[in-house]
Amino acid sequence: MIYPIVAYGNPILKKEAEEINEGDDISTLIKDMYSTMDHASGVGLAAPQINQGIRLFVIDSSLMLDEEDEETGIRRAFINPIILDEYGDNYGFEEGCLSIPEVRAEIIRPEKLTIEYYDENWNLKEEEFSGMTARVIQHEYDHLEGILFIDYLKGLKKRMVQSKLIEVSKGKISTDYRMIYPLR
Repeated sequence: MIYPIVAYGNPILKKEAEEINEGDDISTLIKDMYSTMDHASGVGLAAPQINQGIRLFVIDSSLMLDEEDEETGIRRAFINPIILDEYGDNYGFEEGCLSIPEVRAEIIRPEKLTIEYYDENWNLKEEEFSGMTARVIQHEYDHLEGILFIDYLKGLKKRMVQSKLIEVSKGKISTDYRMIYPLR
């Protein structure tokens, strides 16, 4: 099943997501989230973006990499993740979001992180990620905390995107995937 993506302005995007009970069968939801992410040509998708207020996201960071990159990228689900540490040099990269189409901004994030999470089989993992994979994880993790990438913008940069955010929430944009608009 391919879910519609929740657009900017929906309150679920600003709420902290709830933990999933260990052992719950969410395999179909995970499969559907991959399908939804792929259909929308995304590199990550958090459950709140499909109107599910739970601590789950999927990523495919390989789509962010060029052939000359040393990093290989991963395609993985993260259940009840906790970022334990973020470190390394901060660097900027232009981010976008399936819930906020047509808006992009340079966001500064640390280059590395350590994260604890359950995989699709409820095996507890602790891993370090860096580069684009770390960035995609950080972006999707923020969704579980009720944080959007535009929340990092300040002053003039934030004011410059305000009119576009209103257009997104009203559905006055064009996407190749279905969306749920809060003000339509």
